[in-house]
Amino acid sequence: MEQQHSTISYNPILDTDSYKPSHYLQLPPGAQSLFGYIESRGGVYGKTLFFGLQYILSRYLSTRVTYPMIEEARELLSAHGEPFNEEGWRHIVDQHGGRLPLEIRAVPEGSMIPNHNALVTVRSTDPEVAWLEAYMETMLLRVWYPITVATQSWSIKQVIRRNLEETSDDPEGQLPFKLHDFGARGVSSEESAGIGGMAHLINFMGTDTLSAIRYARAYYDEPMAGYSIPASEHSTITSWGREGEADAYRNMLRQFGGPGKIFACVVDSYDIFNAVENLFGGILKDEIIASQGIVVVRPDSGNPVEMALATAKMLKAKFGAVQNSMGFDVLNNTRIIYGDGINEGSIRGILMELKIHGFAADNIAFGMGGTLLQQVNRDTQKMAMKTSAILMPDGWRDVYKAPITDPGKASKKGLLSTYRNRVTGEIKTWQIGEACADWEDLMRVVWRNGELLVRDSLAMIRERAAETE
Repeated sequence: MEQQHSTISYNPILDTDSYKPSHYLQLPPGAQSLFGYIESRGGVYGKTLFFGLQYILSRYLSTRVTYPMIEEARELLSAHGEPFNEEGWRHIVDQHGGRLPLEIRAVPEGSMIPNHNALVTVRSTDPEVAWLEAYMETMLLRVWYPITVATQSWSIKQVIRRNLEETSDDPEGQLPFKLHDFGARGVSSEESAGIGGMAHLINFMGTDTLSAIRYARAYYDEPMAGYSIPASEHSTITSWGREGEADAYRNMLRQFGGPGKIFACVVDSYDIFNAVENLFGGILKDEIIASQGIVVVRPDSGNPVEMALATAKMLKAKFGAVQNSMGFDVLNNTRIIYGDGINEGSIRGILMELKIHGFAADNIAFGMGGTLLQQVNRDTQKMAMKTSAILMPDGWRDVYKAPITDPGKASKKGLLSTYRNRVTGEIKTWQIGEACADWEDLMRVVWRNGELLVRDSLAMIRERAAETE
């Protein structure tokens, strides 16, 4: 008998923490609305590159609540030990067609916002379900992930940019392909690959994460967000046997080489020094030069700083280099991509060492995997969503916390928006009505009562991010 396997369909009522369903019983009687905000309370980077809310709104918040979802939630939460506001959720279906009655405002995606400023505000719009704003925290706060990946990627971009400006004749032309996303296999899910990979593509155009391309098409209207080149892995080299290593490289050259073409080949399957000096730089040298293309060699083990420099020196010795107008060497016929042990620190070290030894940053690109897409968490930028106001029959009241044991967790009060000073460019979150005429409101209503009101393209978001550099 064939075994039957159940699948899980998305239910926004259950996309929350277990304790949230009881909160409607905990609010003051007469509450009509809650207002909250999302911010970075600090972290590794002093400012954050805002990105990813549009995905969450399109993919999740746009899902309409249905009666079968309510039935599922009632059964599960009852068995789980939690109360369930069936009346409230039925009200959302009956009165709103299952659309969630919330108003969400946000700074434009692609904006670079200093920490401790509101990035998103959320307000429940129906007094019958005032609790809804806080209930959706779990879903909405997941925006921390694309924000943090985009911010880390942006920071590394500035490191590479500075080195290119100091050593390259074409820094802006080189920069988009200097940090390549190798992270698809290092994340927790296909969705993480799509979201995180897409966030990286705000800053760069090199990726091996196909999910990122698909997500950018579906949620940010970008036909082709990034590019890659043919490349070997260890199995495609070692399958030829150790005695056939040169044949494996020759096959790569004949399959993918040619005038103006570029491909990458891992070179440390056995002996990287032999591969670079005697195979690429010896047996195959004339064929590589005659191909009129570029072979990108990939050292994949050892100390990244030491091996990147050693590889550059070997390639220069075998193929020569041209000195650019900045006085730095650019390798002939070859380049390097380093994809093992790559993080912001090792990138700084590699670029510094190459520069000291007279090599332009043109010669190297970086492949970054789990460190780019997986070695971040909500505390990297201390992302939080907090309720800051409650509407009672006599008007709005401030809601905040101020723990004496951790002042860094103190939250903001009141109805908030984030503003930019028209003269100085300073960005600051104020209570609505506090900012004077010198400050322009950066936030826009992006969602109201089940409808996505703003849909930015990835191209537009990239332009905004570029303005911050």
